[in-house]
Amino acid sequence: MGMRRRELLGGLLAGGLAAQTRPAGGPVGPKERLTITKLETFYVRPRWLFLKVHTDAGMVGLGEPTLEGREQTVAAAVDEFSRALVGKDPRNVLEHWQTMYRGAPPYRGGPVLSSALSGIDQALWDITGKAAGVPVWKLLGGPVRTSIKLYWDVLPGDPPERVTERMEQGFTAFKIAPMEYAGGNARRKPLPPRGTPAYLDVVAENVGDLRAVIGKERDLAFHIGDGTYRTCMDFVRAIERYEPMFFEIHGQNYEYDVMADIARQTRVPIATGEDVYTKWGFRPILMKNAASILQPDCSHAGGITEVMRIAAMADAFDVQIAPHNPLSAIDLAAAVQVAACVPNFFALETSDRGIGHPKMRGWVDSWRGVDILKEPFVVKNGSLDLPQKPGLGIELDENALAKHVTDVPQDR
Repeated sequence: MGMRRRELLGGLLAGGLAAQTRPAGGPVGPKERLTITKLETFYVRPRWLFLKVHTDAGMVGLGEPTLEGREQTVAAAVDEFSRALVGKDPRNVLEHWQTMYRGAPPYRGGPVLSSALSGIDQALWDITGKAAGVPVWKLLGGPVRTSIKLYWDVLPGDPPERVTERMEQGFTAFKIAPMEYAGGNARRKPLPPRGTPAYLDVVAENVGDLRAVIGKERDLAFHIGDGTYRTCMDFVRAIERYEPMFFEIHGQNYEYDVMADIARQTRVPIATGEDVYTKWGFRPILMKNAASILQPDCSHAGGITEVMRIAAMADAFDVQIAPHNPLSAIDLAAAVQVAACVPNFFALETSDRGIGHPKMRGWVDSWRGVDILKEPFVVKNGSLDLPQKPGLGIELDENALAKHVTDVPQDR
């Protein structure tokens, strides 16, 4: 990580990081030598940590091991993992996953190590697809759908016009945090005390405003967050009348019992948040019937490898998968590979969260790769077509990206 911004920019201009765009001689045969030479992380505004895994063939894999607010910690974990990976064949993805996860017993899992592992796993799949000359989704068994349905995460201050823009792009599903969303109107100041009937009335009023904007022919999900049983149930009862697509409730370990209690008392599907890691984290949720939609994040839950396993485990319980993604286009590209291949896919989150950061003004739609990728994702009828290029199917625009690289993480 020791590279400073001027060194990184110098490398960009001199071609030091341009291996991704340098012709690599096409696919690499399975018996041909291919080894990892370096793992390189760098910070990108507003709150991202990007990863490049370099190889001796000039082929570079992209990953996003971001953990919002803990980028430096995760970068250190990536550096520690690199000791076990440099000199190895990147195409042995499953072997490397096991080495990273089980390599330092008894310390396994958790948000930091899982996020570091996740970004590396994404990059290794990217290299493996490029080496084989095929998209990652082909290596995962081939697609069960040709387009990926999206849902839009509405920001707290988004006016109705912003939501209307997304509807014009074909979005048919939205998610909001009702305790934050102001409905495009000025908040009452001061707000009534949180948890009081008056406060819940304001929340319901704002939700009703948004429901009126999108109509009943589109879906509306709610991020309830975490909290006590009473707090969550208060929100559920206040907005259940608006026919939610799901309630997203965060909880860890003992709180899964709370989620299960709530699930038994509402006909609305309960979804997990992004704060659950690996199949071992999701197992008690399934065993307790605490959720009917899981939202693992490919940058947190264990990468493409583990999210595929989580989806398979969920399928046995008739539970659906809606990959979580409020990050950059790299995480989006990884999630698309999974969404293409799992039969129990529900929808994929997209969001401009973080773009409200003061240093990101004027940067719009970065979630689909504007100002990051040479060919940003294109939304068609609220969906994404499957990428057809090898690996994750994306290529960084190094010159554009250089404007957003920073020495230290940017606070949200």
